[in-house]
Amino acid sequence: MYDKFSMIYDILMQDVPYEKWLLRIINWIKEYGISSNRKSGDYDEDEKNLVVDLGCGTGTLTEMLSNQGYDMIGIDNSASMLSVAAAKRDESESKTLYLCQDMREMELYSTVGTVVCVCDSLNYIVAEDDILKIFKLVNNYLYLGGIFIFDFNTVYKYREIIGDTTIAENHDCCSFIWENYYHFEERINEYEVTFFIREESGCFVKCVENHIQKGFELDMIKRLLAASGLEFVIAIDDESDGAPDDRSERIVVIARKGD
Repeated sequence: MYDKFSMIYDILMQDVPYEKWLLRIINWIKEYGISSNRKSGDYDEDEKNLVVDLGCGTGTLTEMLSNQGYDMIGIDNSASMLSVAAAKRDESESKTLYLCQDMREMELYSTVGTVVCVCDSLNYIVAEDDILKIFKLVNNYLYLGGIFIFDFNTVYKYREIIGDTTIAENHDCCSFIWENYYHFEERINEYEVTFFIREESGCFVKCVENHIQKGFELDMIKRLLAASGLEFVIAIDDESDGAPDDRSERIVVIARKGD
């Protein structure tokens, strides 16, 4: 996944509210992170300032956080996406470390102050055991009092909003057709993306990628956080910034490394 797609990913994601996410993350780190947590005690300033962007993709948010003074580590399972991210790092002359790793097998060289996993990255993990494994790894690598900020698409969104729909867009350099197929019993959203990329010759190259995501419920997420040793702090409706309800499409969760 995200092989050829990485070439046009940023074009298709140009409407994503990265600035909104950036401000949220900065504010949440201040409000809930190590420096605000009495349990953290004495902490290493370098580790406090380390932020992992899990499922970082092409590194847009990663580099934005780096520009705000955070020491960034970007982790993604797609070498093609990381190649684009590395080009952004070189252009901005940041010191971001990019690692090609499956988030279920994350390996870091130290503890960190914050782990971020947004833009539905967690929905690609369809097995509960694997989600629990990720939560345990995050708990292991977070500094005492550090926080985990992540989001997920809900069952409601896949079932009622985008399931069995087709989305198409046309741009000067590329076009795509995005076909969704929702599987009710498994709560799986399968989608096939057919995209056409314009080459320098003016000809278009056709590529097809298949993706699978699963919708989650907040109660399950809370249960797995507790099982991993992470402390649930708050859940927020991504659209309203208020409390989530049964019509929330994306939910943001903040959890903390406890005692």
